[in-house]
Amino acid sequence: MKKIGYARVSTSEQNLDLQLTALQAADCTEFYTDHGISGADFDRPGLSEALRTLSPGDMLVVWRLDRLGRSLVDLIRLITELGDRGIEFRSLSEAIDTSSSGGRLLFHLLAAMAEFERSLISERTKAGMAAARARGARVGRKPATTAAQRAAARIAIEEQQTPVAEVAAQYGIHPRTLLRILRNEECRNAAL
Repeated sequence: MKKIGYARVSTSEQNLDLQLTALQAADCTEFYTDHGISGADFDRPGLSEALRTLSPGDMLVVWRLDRLGRSLVDLIRLITELGDRGIEFRSLSEAIDTSSSGGRLLFHLLAAMAEFERSLISERTKAGMAAARARGARVGRKPATTAAQRAAARIAIEEQQTPVAEVAAQYGIHPRTLLRILRNEECRNAAL
């Protein structure tokens, strides 16, 4: 089994020494790093190169989970993808090692917690939107045009034969957006 280490620091003032020392002690034979790059973005040159290098039977090793990424959902997705490719994962600080039954259990508990967190966020969002609607608040994106602008646009297009693209440009929207707005308004008016 080839162990490949990955290390990352967020700012240019930080250094990788602590992480690299820990990865060497864990018998990593290759190292990939990202310096001054946020953990929120999974599109990092060092990480991408490490992931390309890994083969079935290899292991990706990090000092701590947050060095791999900040989003638990994205971490779970990445580690699951590694497992699907036959690649093990190990985080030294959290003692997660997917090559052992205990490590796999811990990983699955984290995955369940991530799913639970996503469900809670969704439920809170829906409850907040329902409460806002009950108070009479408008939920969603601000309309691209006002009622007066829609009326003026309709007159310009239908009566003055102004091209849709020209009218849409006056309001800073795409012509398809303007046509959709006018079509939806017609539907709403027909329903009344």
